[in-house]
Amino acid sequence: MTEVFGVPVAVILGQLMLGLVNGSFYAILSLGLAVIFGLMGIVNFAHGAFYALGAFAALLGLQWFGINYWAALLLAPLAVGVLGIVVERLFLRHLYKLDPLYGLLMTFGLALVIEGSLHQLFGASGHSYSVPARLTGAFNLGFMILPIYRAWVIAVSVVVCLSTWFIIERTRLGATLRAATENAPLLQAFGVNVPLLVAVTYGGGVALAGLAGVLSAPVVLVGPLMGNSLVIVVFAVVVIGGMGSILGAIVSGLALGVVEGFTKVIYPEASNIVVFVIMAVVLIARPAGLFGRE
Repeated sequence: MTEVFGVPVAVILGQLMLGLVNGSFYAILSLGLAVIFGLMGIVNFAHGAFYALGAFAALLGLQWFGINYWAALLLAPLAVGVLGIVVERLFLRHLYKLDPLYGLLMTFGLALVIEGSLHQLFGASGHSYSVPARLTGAFNLGFMILPIYRAWVIAVSVVVCLSTWFIIERTRLGATLRAATENAPLLQAFGVNVPLLVAVTYGGGVALAGLAGVLSAPVVLVGPLMGNSLVIVVFAVVVIGGMGSILGAIVSGLALGVVEGFTKVIYPEASNIVVFVIMAVVLIARPAGLFGRE
């Protein structure tokens, strides 16, 4: 059997595929962060908490109202997005003319409130969410057995990421959103409701986090702190791709998931820090990120 660094190629390919699954979550989450920062200038530290809210919305929707997984894919992100709009209108809109640090502190405090509330209501232990019947089973790829649900996560991630990129970069709505960041008063003079546009942007960004939460519910245990460690990695992904870069968030998220998977095979001890090492190297060589603008 062919080996690389003393490890069978089949094992490496299997870990790369699993890394791509993790990268799919990184891509969706970092995309939401990039949308919010790129169009609003807000460093949304509550992103991990909204991710957990998406997972809890799917779980509680099933337990309390009988809402199945397929409906939760639509309704849970929508509910999280509406909550995001309320948060933006009540709190964040007062901070746009202040130092970005205030926005970071506000969203950090919001994350603590959401996580604390979930902990108080549902406890610290994780809750399981069953894989939908249509997505059970696995594919035999020859070098590994890939669960159908994980393949589904990859497919949904790619479709969502490319659709979001197309809307922002190639449509009139996206052009309007970008114009709002460049010259909001002028855009408002043309009759565009800029405050509503900004609120919907934030709602859309956190809705992506909610969608990632729904997708992750059958894969991990649903708990109040499930987004804590993940959001730190996602921030690193956004920095590597370039703060505010939509394409950078997508490419970096998927690529770094694969790199992380490869590292788990070659040098497992470094798998938890490889993303941050890459971030440090990128910041030294190109402070704006791989796809960012100076």
